[in-house]
Amino acid sequence: MTVDTQQEVEERVHWLPMIAAISSISVVGIAIGLGMPLLSVILETRGHSASMIGFNTAVAGLASIAGAPLATPLAMRFGVARTMLAMIATGVLAFVGFHFAPDFWMWFPLRVLLHIALTVLFILSEFWISTSAPPHRRGLVLGIYATVLSLGFAAGPWLFAQLGSAGFLPFGVIMALVTLAAIPVLAARNESPTIVSNGETSNFLRYIWLVPTATAAVLVFGAVETGGFALFPVYGNRIGYSEADAALLLTMIGLGNVLLQIPLGMISDRVSDRRYLLLACATIGLAGTIFMPHFAQNWHLMAALLFVWGGVVAAMYTIGLAHLGSQLSGHDLASANAAFVLCYGVGMVLGPQAIGIGMDLFGPSGFGWALGMFFAFYIALVGARLIRKIL
Repeated sequence: MTVDTQQEVEERVHWLPMIAAISSISVVGIAIGLGMPLLSVILETRGHSASMIGFNTAVAGLASIAGAPLATPLAMRFGVARTMLAMIATGVLAFVGFHFAPDFWMWFPLRVLLHIALTVLFILSEFWISTSAPPHRRGLVLGIYATVLSLGFAAGPWLFAQLGSAGFLPFGVIMALVTLAAIPVLAARNESPTIVSNGETSNFLRYIWLVPTATAAVLVFGAVETGGFALFPVYGNRIGYSEADAALLLTMIGLGNVLLQIPLGMISDRVSDRRYLLLACATIGLAGTIFMPHFAQNWHLMAALLFVWGGVVAAMYTIGLAHLGSQLSGHDLASANAAFVLCYGVGMVLGPQAIGIGMDLFGPSGFGWALGMFFAFYIALVGARLIRKIL
């Protein structure tokens, strides 16, 4: 094989495995978007309090953090495709188990099992996508992945509105959807990447520090997305918006997330050092939080601001993942993908707490102050890394 031919092979997009990973995880996204409100509504109809429902749901974040270190060892032992298929099967059984579990305590191990399976599935899907995308198109490919995944999450609540929560039907639909996710993985199983041990036995947490600008980016995104979405309706109410108007503003954030990932991913492919683009995203995120109170009196200006702000902030996940893939490969990339998802889980825990405390201490302005704190932390981190590179 000539050098030119080898280079052409390396630069070609491996479409089958990429489509397999994207489509399977997106179908799972639809199932999650349908399943999460379904489970909460069922618990409420059974007479459980909001705090207990929240406690059961919070177990998902802890399970994700616990499950992240398992992904690479499982994939090394059984293979990426086989592990993904096993996690799909586990997810199906856990989802259906909720329907047949009569006692509330049973929902806790089921929730743990479900979210460990989903976490491993997400990690290995993103690893598979990163290894299937050539370096010069990694941002575009991950932009497509983020867009399709966002659409999947958005389709889930719509399906829930059509199906309702009564009987086995919604669980049957979830079972069918998650089972469908196995088909493209089976089709591309012979092209799944192999993870070979690098011979090191160092702590899993070291991968957080290998590419800190990527892992910190997803931590900030997880905090801002989870905390912002959870508490924006409260913030909107306190600054004078109706419940409907605040919900529409949340929709604008979601639209920005869906529509801006592919163009921002393409831009990241043309930037020699993606850290500069991550720095720009965080700076726009900070600027957006500063301008929110000034735009609050005009719903349309606020909607336009949140559309751009939501898309740019979500790009911290997409571009951070692309940056991770450009710096590492093989076993290190698989383990770093796991650390990446773990940091997202940590952000999910930190964000709502920080924003809630901020609003308790400073009123509505505490919403922006808390969000701004995360962006300022990230700007300082990336700025220090870039200055160190120059010096």
